[in-house]
Amino acid sequence: MKTLLGFLSVCAVELLQVTYLHRNQPDAPAVEILSPVQIQVLKTRFPKSPPVLTVAWAIESIAFLGGYLEHRRKSPIGIQVLWRGWSNLRELCQGWLLAQIHT
Repeated sequence: MKTLLGFLSVCAVELLQVTYLHRNQPDAPAVEILSPVQIQVLKTRFPKSPPVLTVAWAIESIAFLGGYLEHRRKSPIGIQVLWRGWSNLRELCQGWLLAQIHT
């Protein structure tokens, strides 16, 4: 139980840091929070991406993966939606990498 708590604490801190960065520096480059593979997957999943990829674009894309509803854009993106989005992004990235290995 202690191991799980330690792991989830690290995940929670990372999500809080990303949320803080999104709210205070939304125009920062997306490479500050995403790996190149994650950026490729999000660009493929959401083809109408802006020319300059920012933290705001990255977090909104991840939130949409987690079930964020577009008609509620005025409400801030919550931690639970981001957690689901990060989980989905991780799975998509694993599939992306596996597809590249087998082609």
